[in-house]
Amino acid sequence: MTTNVVFGLLRVAVLVAALKAANGEIADYDIAAANTYVWIGQGLLGFVLLWGTNELAERVRSGDVVVDLYRPWNLQGALLAEDVGRGGYAFLTRLAPPMAFGMLLFPFQFPATAAQWPLFLVSGLLALVISFGFRFLIDISSFWLIDNRGLYGFWNISSGLLCGLTVPIAFFPGWAREVLWLTPFPAVLQAPIDVFLGHGDPVELLLLQAFWAVVVLAIGHFTLQRAVRKVVLQGG
Repeated sequence: MTTNVVFGLLRVAVLVAALKAANGEIADYDIAAANTYVWIGQGLLGFVLLWGTNELAERVRSGDVVVDLYRPWNLQGALLAEDVGRGGYAFLTRLAPPMAFGMLLFPFQFPATAAQWPLFLVSGLLALVISFGFRFLIDISSFWLIDNRGLYGFWNISSGLLCGLTVPIAFFPGWAREVLWLTPFPAVLQAPIDVFLGHGDPVELLLLQAFWAVVVLAIGHFTLQRAVRKVVLQGG
């Protein structure tokens, strides 16, 4: 939480300097909206666990995943339930504190209507599910790659930019914005922030997130079914 707040202060300084150089507004973001974007983004970062832990990949590499596969459950569903539980705790310890910090100490753009608050919570939950879907796919790539740390590192570097953490996707050139919104990446971070700020139709954003949640989970389910058919022997 402390790290999130410190990096949030740095990001706020950079964005506010850019806005002042642009006469106070860039792509519907004024100083209050930029502050709100930063502090919600810093909170969501830990809530959706964008960069993951790679724990499942390590279990695949060591062979311990066999125990998980023998259990009378659906591995993907069990891990998703576990991640939602983690997200509930992270909501109190990682999402709420940076938002409260930003609300108290910086100009903050609150939702224009009361309905945006519950819609933001639903959007955040869908973002968590999509983030889990990405992390699950990266983890089970170890069934083929054995050591997926290269893929995991690439995701850690690129996801912040693609999901709208580094800068708002609205700051991108027009063609880049259109291409990115055709992918599931903005649904992880930018969409919940847009729902809170009232940028775009919140219902459309939620439907887009729900679509990508189903798609990413379905791809993960299919990939897992293929992965468990693969036998790899290591050692002498």
